[in-house]
Amino acid sequence: MKRTTKNILAIGAIVLLSSGVAGLTTYSMMNKGKNEITVSSDSDLFKQNPNVKLAAFDAMDAQPVDLTLAAENSVHAVVHIKSTERSKTRTVQQMPDIFDFFFGEGQGRQRQVQTEPRVGFGSGVIISKDGYVVTNNHVIEGADEISVTLNDNREFIGRVIGTDPSTDLALVKIEGDDFPTLPIGDSDALKVGEWVLAVGNPFNLTSTVTAGIVSAKARSLGVYNGGIESFIQTDAAINKGNSGGALVNAKGELIGINAVLSSPTGAYAGYGFAIPTSIMTKIVGDLKQYGAVQRAILGIRGSSISNKGMSEELKKKATELGVNDGVLIAEIIDGGSAAGGDIKVDDVITGIDGKAVKTMADLQEALARHRPGDKVKVKLIRDKKEKTVELTLKNEQGTTKVVKNTDMEILGAAFRELPDEMKKQLNLGAGLEVTGVNSGKMADAGVRKGFIILKVNNQTVRKVSDLEEIFKAATKSPEQVLFISGMFPSGKRASYAVDLSQD
Repeated sequence: MKRTTKNILAIGAIVLLSSGVAGLTTYSMMNKGKNEITVSSDSDLFKQNPNVKLAAFDAMDAQPVDLTLAAENSVHAVVHIKSTERSKTRTVQQMPDIFDFFFGEGQGRQRQVQTEPRVGFGSGVIISKDGYVVTNNHVIEGADEISVTLNDNREFIGRVIGTDPSTDLALVKIEGDDFPTLPIGDSDALKVGEWVLAVGNPFNLTSTVTAGIVSAKARSLGVYNGGIESFIQTDAAINKGNSGGALVNAKGELIGINAVLSSPTGAYAGYGFAIPTSIMTKIVGDLKQYGAVQRAILGIRGSSISNKGMSEELKKKATELGVNDGVLIAEIIDGGSAAGGDIKVDDVITGIDGKAVKTMADLQEALARHRPGDKVKVKLIRDKKEKTVELTLKNEQGTTKVVKNTDMEILGAAFRELPDEMKKQLNLGAGLEVTGVNSGKMADAGVRKGFIILKVNNQTVRKVSDLEEIFKAATKSPEQVLFISGMFPSGKRASYAVDLSQD
């Protein structure tokens, strides 16, 4: 009882003390004019922008986003792709030893090796009910066989319609009709923070769905070695096998093709990257219609002003122009689109056809939507003044003609690496033998069976792959010609000009 009384007295003392403090505080505030003490809120200290919009937040809007319908529709249109590269015989160049330097040409010997079959796995998205499937180029590159398995376990043989390594996209066809499809959405309308689903087959696990948000847009990673990059960045888990799968918005619309994961370990570590549909739709449309991408180029070299690796000289120019975003032009390429219009070195491109251009990735994405022959309005800054220039876009050849799918078949010839015995007899270090000539560009130029190709466009050829690389470069050049020099086994020298242009 005594202890209870003491507790009551203690509580009473605390209450009295609190009242005293409150009274003192009230007195101090009432007399703030006398002692110069002011009380200010955070809103008085830090002025806010009145244009800031707050997100709606009430009982209904605060409900979780329902992604179940989007997931259910997506898994049926996303397929599993198995690509197989058969065993092949390849020629391997060995390192030279001391005997090669004294008794040979110092280039080492060649030997034949049998490669192991290679099998890869990835994903794809059915975008047309008659069986057109879009995927990544790296999923099916080099494949001799392509197997496409649907979510209901039906399996089909895939046929490549066309590929585009520059954007890492490919179009594959499976035979049939009434396949489930994903509607194509507008990736331009996508907002940072919006919920998305990544649908694919990671680690060979079929029909896997992960969720996240859009972390950023128009990302450039430099993974395509000069290719076109303007990725959607997401924190939805993307792993090996997700390549070629779908990035889907909450409505269930396709807004990207998953392509790249950024990770120090090779597995998911926070972010994945997808090719936006704004690029995809035009690329796969070209592949279906023409068999090759009708790529428009601006014909400039430059750098994003926001690029941290930009040289001090370019940074100084950007500062002088008073711009913080855009692409600063460092060079105008002869024969390109820019060379035919009023665009100059040190101009800063800030927009194309009303779309803002802040980085090189933005510029690449804007151009990827157009074909050669299209007219575009380019907004730029010159001498601190805004200017709009109209240009007619051209292709890599400097024309507006349709580029057809060009491969080595148009040469109408077969080749093989020069056997070691023949190289010894003819005292040659390298070369390709023409083993057959049919109707085609080689026959038109006068090349005959048995001719030994030593150089093409002034480059020594040792393997068929060397000729393929030179051929690809030549088809993209304005000249579109192969200058071939070599000899016949009799020792007779000859040179030919092979015209690669197509009507």
